[in-house]
Amino acid sequence: MVAPSLFLTENNIALATDLYQLTMAGGYFEHGIHYPSSFELFVRRMPQNRSYLIAAGLEQAIHYLLNVRFTEEAISYLKTQPPFASLSRDFFDYLRAFRFTGDLEAMPEGTIFFPGEPVLRITAPMIEAQIVETYLLAVINYQILVATKASRIVQAAQGRPVVDFGTRRAHGPQAGILAARASFIGGCTGTSNVLAGMELGIPIIGTAAHSWTMTFDTEREAFWRYHEVFPEHTLLLIDTYDTLEGARHATELGEKLRGVRLDSGDLVILSRQVRKILDDAGLHQAKIVASGDLNEYKISDLLAAGAQIDLFGVGTEMVTSRDDPTLSGVYKLVEQRRGRKTVYALKLSEEKATYPGRKQIFRQDHRDVIGLVTESLPGQPLLKPYIRQGMLCTDLPAIADIQERAQEQLHALPPEYRRWIDPIPYPVEYSTALQKLRDTIAGLRRV
Repeated sequence: MVAPSLFLTENNIALATDLYQLTMAGGYFEHGIHYPSSFELFVRRMPQNRSYLIAAGLEQAIHYLLNVRFTEEAISYLKTQPPFASLSRDFFDYLRAFRFTGDLEAMPEGTIFFPGEPVLRITAPMIEAQIVETYLLAVINYQILVATKASRIVQAAQGRPVVDFGTRRAHGPQAGILAARASFIGGCTGTSNVLAGMELGIPIIGTAAHSWTMTFDTEREAFWRYHEVFPEHTLLLIDTYDTLEGARHATELGEKLRGVRLDSGDLVILSRQVRKILDDAGLHQAKIVASGDLNEYKISDLLAAGAQIDLFGVGTEMVTSRDDPTLSGVYKLVEQRRGRKTVYALKLSEEKATYPGRKQIFRQDHRDVIGLVTESLPGQPLLKPYIRQGMLCTDLPAIADIQERAQEQLHALPPEYRRWIDPIPYPVEYSTALQKLRDTIAGLRRV
């Protein structure tokens, strides 16, 4: 007997969705609702103490849209589920032929953005636009959250490299890979995740664990054995027993020692003491790496107190965005085309109201204006076309270019909008035409 897989397969990724997406799809099909519909994905509100967000996850969203299919296995499963018992055979034939044939416009990854601004827009036949909602929200929300958190940690490090050590604390192996990608976009220099290195081209970085040191009779032997195998890559974890004694043992390796890692204790005092031990041995080139439940606040405090740390390995706090681990990203219908008529959609419910119509964001000097796509307003339009009629219509950038874009935009953002505590909200306005359309449609819906 073969054990069932615990992982999503590429073939059945179409079922990585909420049930109601497929029941609505069935309902739309049976009622002949296939007209073009536009949905926009945006964030309602900032996580705690955030004043900006970094767009991320678009490449995975595009891959999904270009490859989503319903296999015979998936269709056979759906037929066994009670909600689908009343649907016609034609609906399942529709699923067999299902392809995304619509358009995708989005902010380029690495773009700084703010609540209310569409990160992406899908325009497609209603069923297609509806079915993709859950997957898009999952892949976009998570990477935005991690990329933004990583950027704060990188800023706190004040030019010192930050490496993603978070795979073991991510919410599953798949999340670990996406976290490695998002944290690199946010400014990290590498990851401990080897698959992310192979698949995404992110530099991989790592040392050895306490178990290596404990495997040998003495710490000195453990260090020498490691050095024999990796003479050009010897970076040692020195706090298994006594940190300062570990530092002294590490110096015996001489100039080939690339560095040491501290994972516990008072990192300010220990880093200073270890730095002196290394320098006294003439090992000025050896770096001190720090890890152990670090975040932007702890890193900032360490450096302010004079910690002698050259590189930070950050895991749990970054890949879970531990201080505020959710993002209020939503995907809402804004417009439909029924024959020659455009029908605008909006929500009026308290605290969840939306604006109707397809939109564009115009970035001006230190403010954004959200307008209708039909408007020509001053500023740089942020939403770009990526898919037209189901086909990729532009080249996708390398991840290093995405990282560079994010860093350039962060550096251009005034400091008051990058504060970690009580940041000032960035000015985002709605155009007069969009406000007028919303008031008009709201009045019609209330009748």
